[in-house]
Parts: sequence; C-alpha cells; structure tokens
Amino acid sequence: MDADQWQAAQFEQSRSHLRAVAYRMLGSGAEADDAVQEAWIRFARADTSAVENLRGWLTTVISRVCLDMLRARRTRREEPLELPTVTLEDPTDPEQEALLADSVGVALLVVLETLSPAERLAFVLHDMFGMSFEEIAPIVERNPAATRQLASRARRRVRGVEPQAGVESLSDQRRVVDAFLAASREGNFEALLAVLDPEVAFHADRGPNLAPGAVEISGAEEVAKVILARGTPFAPYAQHAVVDGQTGAAVVLRGRLRSVVKFTVAGGRVMRVDLTLDPGRLAQLRL
Repeated sequence: MDADQWQAAQFEQSRSHLRAVAYRMLGSGAEADDAVQEAWIRFARADTSAVENLRGWLTTVISRVCLDMLRARRTRREEPLELPTVTLEDPTDPEQEALLADSVGVALLVVLETLSPAERLAFVLHDMFGMSFEEIAPIVERNPAATRQLASRARRRVRGVEPQAGVESLSDQRRVVDAFLAASREGNFEALLAVLDPEVAFHADRGPNLAPGAVEISGAEEVAKVILARGTPFAPYAQHAVVDGQTGAAVVLRGRLRSVVKFTVAGGRVMRVDLTLDPGRLAQLRL
C-alpha cells in the first residue's frame, strides 16, 4: 500500500464519524457531505506524521469547517434544515431500523438552528461527542471557561424551561413512548398493558377520505387489543418528534409525512394516544 492509499484508508475509517459530527452541526445532509469533502482536502494537504490521535485531529478539522459554514450561513441569512427522510424496504431488518435510531430528531435540529455558531459547536462537540472544553476552546477561539459557558447556554435553550413538579420531562416521556413502540412492534400484550394507563384513550383521525373516519377507543385492554389486532401502522417506521410541545412520533416515507402520533404521558404511563392520518391535519401540526 503506497502513501496515498494509506492516507485514504485512514480517512475512510473516520468518514462516518465525521459526517455524523457535520450533520449535527449543520442540519443538512448535503452540507455535511460538503464539509466532509473539505476535511478530506485539508487532510490530504496536511503533514499528519506527528499526529497521535488522527480521529481527534480530523474531528477538529471538520469542526472548523462547519464553524466557517455556519458563520457564512448567518451572513447570507440562510437557514437550511432538512426533514430527515428514511425509506425502509424491510422494517424488521435491524440494520434498517438503525437508520431510524441514528437519525437526528427534527425538533432538536430546529432548536440548534436558533443557537449561535459557537454555541452550537460547543454543545454538539461536548454533549453529543464527549469532547472536553479544553479541546473545543481553540476551535471557537475562547478559553475553556468561556467555552463551558457557551455549551451551558446552548443546553438551556435545548432543554427549555425546567419541567414543573410531577410533570415528566420530554426525555422521561420518550422512555415511556419507547416502551410503547417496542411492545407494539413485538406484539407483546402484557408489556403494552404495563405502559398504558387503565383509562387510556386512543383517537385516530383518518380524515374524510378514509373510512371509518375518526376512531375513539378507551380502556387499556381495549386499546391494546385494537393496536395489536390491527398492527400499529406507525410503530415500524416511527421517528421521534415533538408534536405541539408533546412527545410523539412521525412517519416519513419517500420524502412525505404520512402520519403523526402524539402521546400524553403522566405518571410513567400513556394517558392518551392521538394518531393523525388526515393530510389536511398533518399540514397544520407543529413538528
């Protein structure tokens, strides 16, 4: 293997990591690919013979590239944000399910767009990729203490206001929803009952063009029976989303939003499930 081949092989080992960093920084797959390409160009031109941690060095490079792109975007007043689109040929394939698990929540991307470039970089590198503030500080041209403050401000924006006493945070709600979706996918009646409130209500809005239109069901056993008997239409494809401020899930297939589910969670159980299939209603929801 000659030097060029060795260099290319080293870069390929870190390509997926670099793209993940870039996507979370930029919120755009196309821009993430551009950033990775620019990182490769800089890597190819640099003398890295003395670099001990090549992955860390490349992470720093891609971070600087993304920071420049974010600053240029602000200058142009552009805010590109892609809705993650996942098409699964086989929803039972673990590799394809991993595509869903790895996708970044739309709600998080929207919040990240409100941060300054330096705040976004500090938050993403520290909170999502575990880099120390000492490593991040030179990239944002601040000292470690100031960099810590950048990440702290970003974290408060991402988390929003502190939840009231007795009310689950979105992360707590998400764990309950994860259990609901897992039980639905597996056809596990007992597990589904365990996550449903005894008085749970299920509402499905199918719209005027889909019989039987709106569906209303109440009671844990009845809801569980209907969900497992009909097969949960959204469970195999669901991506986490925040729907009108509540935890939920969305199904995007071939670039089109097909359905949205909003969960009302309290006391560690699902109190209400609202499934929307009506295209008119889907267009009105805040995702």
